Amino acid sequence: MSKSLVIVESPAKAKTIQKYLGKDFEVKSSFGHIRDLPKKGMGINLDDFTPDYEVPEDKKKLVSELKSAAKKADVVWLASDEDREGEAIAWHLAQELKLKDDNTKRIVFHEITKNAILKAIENPRKIDQNLVNAQQARRILDRIVGFEMSPVLWRKVRTGLSAGRVQSVAVRLIVEREKEIQNFKSKSVFKVNGTFLNKEKQVLSAKLKATFNNEKEAEFFLEKIKPAEFKVLNVEMKPGYRSPSAPFTTSTLQQEASSRLGYNVTTTMRVAQRLYEEGYITYMRTDSVNLSQEAIEGAKQQIVREFGERYSKPKKYTTKSSSAQEAHEAIRPTDFKLKRIADEQLNKLYQLIYKRTLASQMANAEIEKTVIEIGAKESDYPFEAQGEVIAFDGFLRVYGILKSEDVEDDDENTLLPKVKTGEVLERKSVTAKEKFSRPASRYTEAGLVKKLEELGIGRPSTYAPTIQTIQNREYVEKKEILPQKREVIEITLEKEELNRKVLVENFGGDRNKFTPTDIGVVVNDFLIQNFEEILDYGFTAKVEQDFDDIANGDEKWKSMLKNFYNDFHPKIEDVAENADRATGERLLGKDPKSGKNVYARIGRFGPMIQIGDSDDEEKPIFASLMNSQNIATISLEEALELFKIPFELNDYEGKPVSVGVGRYGPYVKWGDTFISIPRKEDPLSIDNQRAIEIIEEKKETDAPIASYKGEAVTKGVGRFGPFLKYKNLYVNVPKKYDFDHLSQKEVNELIDAKLEKEANRYIQEWKDEKISIENGRWGPFIKYKKSNFKIPPKKGSEKYTVEELKEVSLEQVKKWITIQDKNAFAESKPTAKKKTTAKKK
Repeated sequence: MSKSLVIVESPAKAKTIQKYLGKDFEVKSSFGHIRDLPKKGMGINLDDFTPDYEVPEDKKKLVSELKSAAKKADVVWLASDEDREGEAIAWHLAQELKLKDDNTKRIVFHEITKNAILKAIENPRKIDQNLVNAQQARRILDRIVGFEMSPVLWRKVRTGLSAGRVQSVAVRLIVEREKEIQNFKSKSVFKVNGTFLNKEKQVLSAKLKATFNNEKEAEFFLEKIKPAEFKVLNVEMKPGYRSPSAPFTTSTLQQEASSRLGYNVTTTMRVAQRLYEEGYITYMRTDSVNLSQEAIEGAKQQIVREFGERYSKPKKYTTKSSSAQEAHEAIRPTDFKLKRIADEQLNKLYQLIYKRTLASQMANAEIEKTVIEIGAKESDYPFEAQGEVIAFDGFLRVYGILKSEDVEDDDENTLLPKVKTGEVLERKSVTAKEKFSRPASRYTEAGLVKKLEELGIGRPSTYAPTIQTIQNREYVEKKEILPQKREVIEITLEKEELNRKVLVENFGGDRNKFTPTDIGVVVNDFLIQNFEEILDYGFTAKVEQDFDDIANGDEKWKSMLKNFYNDFHPKIEDVAENADRATGERLLGKDPKSGKNVYARIGRFGPMIQIGDSDDEEKPIFASLMNSQNIATISLEEALELFKIPFELNDYEGKPVSVGVGRYGPYVKWGDTFISIPRKEDPLSIDNQRAIEIIEEKKETDAPIASYKGEAVTKGVGRFGPFLKYKNLYVNVPKKYDFDHLSQKEVNELIDAKLEKEANRYIQEWKDEKISIENGRWGPFIKYKKSNFKIPPKKGSEKYTVEELKEVSLEQVKKWITIQDKNAFAESKPTAKKKTTAKKK
């Protein structure tokens, strides 16, 4: 029997800690929170803001096991993470397991190493109620905002929508940036570059330190310098240096992993979580850049060992943010002697963290910057060439430099040829090229995190779920925006001749960046119009500060919630009663055929075009927008084109063929088969020949790849990855198989396993009643329609065996369902029949 029980929130963490503590300790996982606010209903007493926590069905078995283990243990150690969420998990465990103060100890550590664990056990503490209250305040306030604002959106915009405090502000940032881009008026100037040769005939490229407003001015300048003799006016060499960046915080890790590895925020946090739980790095949710003295010393030893004394320059970093907790550490390796790890996916992020931390403790890079100024009597402005040489690489030896995507052309790293002041240069060519100004870039995931952090909105633990939520709600999306084309003028002076060219360049294209959806824009505009304070950046940042004050013991959490709700709830009631319905409606013009108004707006099934008004004698007609279009930018001409779809084509192989647009985009319909039209292809351009090509491609893709018991087996890729289809059975293909080259043996193996699993799935099934008893991952359960219900134990807490469940009657199963959902079999009210009206001829 274990004398000590350690409870952590993650099974991977439990496994790592168990090997350090030995047989006198039993380490168990709570699998995150063991209780929370109920999924249905608000679950908060709004008179005193007391939450009504409950243990969800899927955690009851686990809680029972933990209670049993806790009763047997002499000491219970609550070892969840050191942040507010971890503190709340520990508190919920203590409350639900009814742990006693005298044998319950709270321990925290920011790295899972033997020394850190043992040191934590030597220094236990009590649960910090201030941290728990800060977490409760956040959870309750966000539940109130979501539960009270969402029904307003259902009434005023569209059913099924939802709002959230931080998420809605994140959407606002993306919507405002998109509107800024749409309203941006690009201006052009002419920039001049010159290419010169020194006496050794080495090329020296330089930029004119002036721009011209139009082609006429640029041409005048080039004419003026035709006879000019260019000389080196000045050569200046400046010593300089570059300093390493601080070690990673959560947000800077997310930003750098995006830039250097192409990881999204969710991937970064998932991989970092594994690195932490397996003991490779310190805790990955932190806003501190502080390093412990032990870490600074460990980095120094590694730097001196690998690169020499000159490269070492130990530093202590401090965080600018007032809310950062300096007692915490930055994200760093737990052992600087470990340079790489075996798992390649983990290793990529580990290498980034390892190198960044090591570089932060290294010497500055020393550079020699050279600036050469070139001029002539005939030119009012000098040309300038810049270059630099790294004299001592310092931290760059480990970390290198990553150029920003916003830098159009960076010549600073160019190695310049040697020239002297007064030296005459040969003019090879001078080119004036039209350059257009660009709007601010759309947000990447990393850019959005950086902006939220700058505004003080959210905290390290909230960035990833916030970004995931706004995508899941379909308020924003990452879609490829195809570039447009425009003409640019280029004038080149070579020898004594001017050559003018008109070039075509792409602009405005984007990929893997956030754009708001139409519904995202409409919801955002409605919320700003009616709940401006909730979406105000300053207000949201102040709420975060209130949570910090509660965590520090400087503010009472229920008082904070009461003050918020007293202002918030009357506003909800006012908007629900008086606000106008929002559709994002935009009048595009008039239909030339009917003379009726044409609108772009949000409808029941998404963005659409409407011809005619609802109070016209004839009903309006509608067409859905395509994925590449949106309400804010679609033109009247583009809108009218949509009414040409659907259209019929010639039959193919005896089946009718048509082109249409559905919920998932444009398609070719062949008989009863819907085939998606490739992205970037205009459905209006599909003719008979192209439709046949698309149909044949589909036939080839769907052709049988094997057979099973005389029946064809096909394959495809769906929402959950690659699959095989046999009759009406879909079989997922795991990654260990080469999906493109499956053998007959592997096909048989996969289908056999699926059929065996399906055969063992049902213990009993009543198809007409849509009720079944099924085998699940955690044991037998009841399924009724789309809901799952647990099977209660027999008297004495003993579980039913599979054989006993085979004999259970339908009536008994219904009773079990009713205990858990009293309305499960309640008869729904009959819907009123719609009156039929005679069709107009």
